[in-house]
Amino acid sequence: MKYQLTKHFLIGLCSLLGMNSCRANTNNAEENNTNIEMNTEQKSSQSDLGEDTKKLVVFFSHTGENYNVGYIKKGNTHIIADMIADATGADIFEIVPEKSYPADYNECIELAKQELQKNTRPAIKDDVPIEDYDIVFIGYPNWWGNPPMCVYTFIEKHNWTDKTVIPFITHEGSGMGGTDRKIATACKGANTLTEKGLVIQGKVAQENQVSAQKSVMSWLNNLGIKTK
Repeated sequence: MKYQLTKHFLIGLCSLLGMNSCRANTNNAEENNTNIEMNTEQKSSQSDLGEDTKKLVVFFSHTGENYNVGYIKKGNTHIIADMIADATGADIFEIVPEKSYPADYNECIELAKQELQKNTRPAIKDDVPIEDYDIVFIGYPNWWGNPPMCVYTFIEKHNWTDKTVIPFITHEGSGMGGTDRKIATACKGANTLTEKGLVIQGKVAQENQVSAQKSVMSWLNNLGIKTK
């Protein structure tokens, strides 16, 4: 009887170890497959970002009173846009609404909320032919988990087929907040580098530009974009 119990115990133990070994092997295989897919995506995106590509930085930025930085004459996103353009030699274009957003912070975010709720497309001044460019960086602050509605106004004026779109954002705690995926949806036909956008706190852009510059350069280098 004792022999039979021991035998059954050993058989059960071997079966359990076998199952665990199989599960571990399966997990390792899944991890390896994930790494292969990620590496393939990285190589694919970087191969499209060569030296001969024409680059454009498009951005919207708010001046006046901004959260956590007070009254500013140059917007947080504008500062980062200039850094990207300077580093890459890209052309630059600012999205400017025909009717400016209020300088007062509370009034501004209230108007931004109303525009979002109504899915408004505020009229903007001027334009730029994005059709002439291969890579377009699009920058904006995170307002209510979305790019400002005037950014959509600009996007919807253009054909984005075969363009590479790279988002960058300034924030005060909300991060990218899924806005990169919303940009990808709006820029129909583009190769949008979601989850590879640049995220910088507005306070850092305003008050620690050495740190902001390092972040910009590191981000560009990781994307495989040649810098000056």
